[in-house]
Amino acid sequence: MKIPTEVKSIIKKLESGGFEAFVVGGCVRDLLTGNPPAGGPHDWDITTNARPEEIQKIFPHNFCNNKFGTVTAVTGAKKESLKEIEITTYRTEGAYRDKRWPEKVEFVGKLEDDLARRDFTINAIAMNAKGKTIDPFGGAEDIEKKIIKAVGDPDQRFNEDALRLARAIRFACQLSSVGGKIRQLADKDFKDKLSPLSWKIEEKTFNAIKKHSKSMAMISLERTRDEFTKIILSEYPAEGVELLKETGLLGYIVPELEKGIGVSQNRHHIYTIYEHAILSLKYCPSEKLEVRLAALFHDIAKPEAKRGAGLDATFYNHDIMGANAVKRILSRLKFSNEAIEKTSHLVRNHMFFYNVDEVSEAGIRRLIKRAGKENLKDLIDLRIADRLGSGVPKAKPYKLRHLEYLIDKVSRDPISVKMLKLNGNDIIKILKIKPSPIIGAILNVLLAEVLEDPKLNTKKYLTGRVKELSKLSPDKLKAKSLEVIEEKKEEVELAEKSRFGVK
Repeated sequence: MKIPTEVKSIIKKLESGGFEAFVVGGCVRDLLTGNPPAGGPHDWDITTNARPEEIQKIFPHNFCNNKFGTVTAVTGAKKESLKEIEITTYRTEGAYRDKRWPEKVEFVGKLEDDLARRDFTINAIAMNAKGKTIDPFGGAEDIEKKIIKAVGDPDQRFNEDALRLARAIRFACQLSSVGGKIRQLADKDFKDKLSPLSWKIEEKTFNAIKKHSKSMAMISLERTRDEFTKIILSEYPAEGVELLKETGLLGYIVPELEKGIGVSQNRHHIYTIYEHAILSLKYCPSEKLEVRLAALFHDIAKPEAKRGAGLDATFYNHDIMGANAVKRILSRLKFSNEAIEKTSHLVRNHMFFYNVDEVSEAGIRRLIKRAGKENLKDLIDLRIADRLGSGVPKAKPYKLRHLEYLIDKVSRDPISVKMLKLNGNDIIKILKIKPSPIIGAILNVLLAEVLEDPKLNTKKYLTGRVKELSKLSPDKLKAKSLEVIEEKKEEVELAEKSRFGVK
């Protein structure tokens, strides 16, 4: 990763105008760590001692409609992420009465004063166009040590902007690479199942997060949702949610999850409801937001649904109750209607029943109709997450592989007259007859011939054969096609069973 040409060009134009200019913040951090921008492809920010009106003179194609003096320069670049680049004047900030935005900003002439207002040391590094860094708070050293530490006094930083509480955890999850040996599924201790993050939150900063956790309630639900989503989509979502719990933030984001803490299940589970939710998220094989949310929330209603105690406890209707709870939670957090419906639908159907010898192809068709063909892969991923989150060693037992095979079988018809370049209506027109059993018989003969030689599947050839075959009786037509079609179906079925590892 390197500074894009468009960004360097802006810095050089500001320098040519007699001003200082640097890339700053997350883009510098990501340059130094070698990671893609954590904030996405638009995360290139420039800071300068030029005032907003001076920036606008240098970059006449711009817009500036905010009280913080940020000017967005329109670069004309072809790449979408570089068409608009934000340029901000060095500034300090006044009191944060709403724990999110300063009441006023004051422009200053020193870069160090601007860096001092930033959240974490790793985000308080500036870099010029040649790659030289200005790092008054030791951010580069903290990057090397993989430490997330507040700039200056952590109490002051979190008092200014409470969203930083969740951002610290999000950065720990996003920036971490594999932090040690992945724990074995056989480990029964919940903590041993979680991976140690390679990035740590510095102790004083971590303690300040716990101290100020109640301030999370003052953050808008949309911004809370965005940070929560980034944690869920990181490589370490389960570890992130556990950190939210340890710091006290979870109770202000998804308090419903905390109801499962310490609540035992039954003979089918070795973990509490909360632990099972976290581990299901950890082992979810899907990278889709809705599937990961469903893995985390699929048993969210179990504390309410629980009846009895010990090994024989029951949780009747927790799937239906859970789907309703998911709608309430995600609506509260301002998720999109699409995400809400998809996640709740997965939770509602996560208990689908399947035993190899007890469910017919008709039953599979009913499952497809109920759950939707487009959701079946996600439901199977959810079932895998549920299984692994229960401590079982195998992600896909035989019956789940058999289910995938049957779903594939009934979802498509590889040996069918639909393969032909000609249909029943065509035969009616060719022979000028009314619908009758002979039409199906002719189609089967044509199918048998095409299975033997796929090159024959042309409209011209099939049309000629229809006229010839119409002279035979239905019994003779059936005899000509049956054996070939059945042999081919058996051949295809054996190949498909082998693909899915079933007998």
